[in-house]
Amino acid sequence: MAAASVLSSQHGTTALFDCQRCGACCSYSADWPRFSTEDDAQLDRIPEKYVAPDLSGMRCEGARCSALSGEVGKSTGCGIYDLRPDVCRACMPGDEECLMARRAHGLALTNLPP
Repeated sequence: MAAASVLSSQHGTTALFDCQRCGACCSYSADWPRFSTEDDAQLDRIPEKYVAPDLSGMRCEGARCSALSGEVGKSTGCGIYDLRPDVCRACMPGDEECLMARRAHGLALTNLPP
């Protein structure tokens, strides 16, 4: 199931952020999906093909996480959603990191379609 959140702005507009129609946070920066609070058991469950060679975080192709499929801003999915690291779990629809990534990709921040 897609993560989604409603955010009310100071101007009274409401935005619905649907991660499966976005993916911006997963293709924002190769430096962002770094392992930090995961224990060894969590990290061992992530398939090796998705882990950076230096084991510091997720493997990225440019700024895009290798576990992300689809087209950013249209339809995306995470190949390891149930196993994703804590840094990925911490980014919530509509939070500061989400909005920063959406802005970097030129995606709408308000008045999104339902």
